[in-house]
Amino acid sequence: MKFLSNVLSVVVGLFVFSVLGFFFIAGLIAIAASGDKVSVEENSLLFLNLEGKNIVERTAEDDLDFSAFPGFGPPPSVGLVQLKRAIASAAENDKIKGIYLRAGFPVSGQATLRELRESLEKFKQSGKFIVAYGEYYSEGGYYLSSVASEVYLNPQGMLELNGLASEGIFLKGLFEKIGVEPQIFRVGDFKSAVEPFLLDKMSEESRLQTQAYLNEMNRVIVESVATSRNMEMETVMDISNKMLVKVAKDALDLKLVDGLWYDDQVMDLLREKLELKEDVKIKTINVTNLNQATPSKNRLSKNRVAVLFAEGEIVGGRDERQISSEHFLQEIRKLKKNKDIKAVVLRINSPGGSALASEVIWRELMELKEEKTLVASMSDLAASGGYYIAAAADEIFAQPNTLTGSIGIYGVWFNAKELLNQKMGITTDVVKTGELSDFPSLFRSMRPEEAAIYQQIVEDGYDTFVTRVADGREMPKSEVMNIASGRVWSGQQAHSNGLVDQLGTLEDAVGWATKEAGIADDFRVVYYPEQKSWIEQLLSDLSRDVQSAYHSYKLGVPVEIWNQWERLKKMEGPVARMPYFLEIR
Repeated sequence: MKFLSNVLSVVVGLFVFSVLGFFFIAGLIAIAASGDKVSVEENSLLFLNLEGKNIVERTAEDDLDFSAFPGFGPPPSVGLVQLKRAIASAAENDKIKGIYLRAGFPVSGQATLRELRESLEKFKQSGKFIVAYGEYYSEGGYYLSSVASEVYLNPQGMLELNGLASEGIFLKGLFEKIGVEPQIFRVGDFKSAVEPFLLDKMSEESRLQTQAYLNEMNRVIVESVATSRNMEMETVMDISNKMLVKVAKDALDLKLVDGLWYDDQVMDLLREKLELKEDVKIKTINVTNLNQATPSKNRLSKNRVAVLFAEGEIVGGRDERQISSEHFLQEIRKLKKNKDIKAVVLRINSPGGSALASEVIWRELMELKEEKTLVASMSDLAASGGYYIAAAADEIFAQPNTLTGSIGIYGVWFNAKELLNQKMGITTDVVKTGELSDFPSLFRSMRPEEAAIYQQIVEDGYDTFVTRVADGREMPKSEVMNIASGRVWSGQQAHSNGLVDQLGTLEDAVGWATKEAGIADDFRVVYYPEQKSWIEQLLSDLSRDVQSAYHSYKLGVPVEIWNQWERLKKMEGPVARMPYFLEIR
């Protein structure tokens, strides 16, 4: 009876959840569809609220803000494409007098913040103002907000300006305790992605490369802050190195902010700038509404530049949430067949992944390049497999604080014999037709001849990778080898050593592509892959989350571990990827 009672409870619960979910989603659709036609009001502000939002490459044009429904929907996000378009429109629209920026704690990579910051710099050139306010500024949040004409901090708030750090997680001790032996195959002293399995701290090579690119990324922040705040770079660097800002008053005394104010005081300032009387409501418009109210330029042009977004890990199969080889091949072939598309800009934001999938995508891009101009634009990451696919381009653009390079290959296998035999009581037996029919196996260590085979596969993959880069960059293989070996470079360093052609934004890459294709005076930018609507994306995410939760419960492992395992399964063979546990803060 208890079993039947439990089953009945589950059935009733699922029914109630389904009914409530149906009406909730129906309500969301009604909200999204019921809005009046958007227009820009006179004497208004563009309100950029990036607090706690994940800045991704792009979002759906009909994106719905779920902040009114806490605990429901995906994490709040906003697209860089949409942000930059809105900022450019605000600069040209006479009804918009300035920008109110709330970006104390955006969730974003450094290159994305720089690109957004440059858009705000261009906005200021229109003669309009930007006022920034925050209760807490993270390092990235202050880096972005410091571009504002005036920056204000809550009197009891905090401002972080103490440099960058990268902290790795190492699993050697865990594997020793549970009885698992990692078996690693790699090429390159700097291919540190496998170090978490082997070591309990960074290798000297990994420490060297990490220190080098962190210094470069920190220099970009310090230099930008110094320029915007009209301060000496050495002064800002000293503030950062010694963490001289400990409380809000320190930020004011050191001239990093213009005042310690509460939000109502900032509102009064904005009314003054808009010449409004006290307590009059300030008219604002958000990014989505401004973009809907502003028609795209050159909509009738037949000459098109396609921006193809490659965001996520590179995997085999067909996974639209990642750079999956099967799905990406279809997108590239679609662009190749479209006669209106004269040039393609490959926008990369990826740490890499499957070496095989990278090779498959590279080959298709080379086929595309035979017929159309192909340019690569690097965002926060274009490393390892991400650089592999960039190597096909005619020209490569990056930001100074992009992370790229990491030209190397590795493979990893695990011998779980001790864990399974001695700690779990699981044994196996095997029948085979050939000497190596059971290769590889989780239940034993690799034999020397098997390890030699795996190492040869990895070395052949590395040689192919280096060859692709050498051919794409028109460099001798020996020269590529000197800057390869798995080493990660900043965009500035990559520009110096020849892995990147130019430092610039996505728009710079588009501009170069149009000139090369001979359409600089008449073109329209289109984006691929085509975006799902917000409701399609929501239902897809819900379905994926339910499946992950089910498998996690069934196997008794955390959801994060199950998701990571699913990604690993899609990386067929050797891997061309940055470290799994890289975190910059």
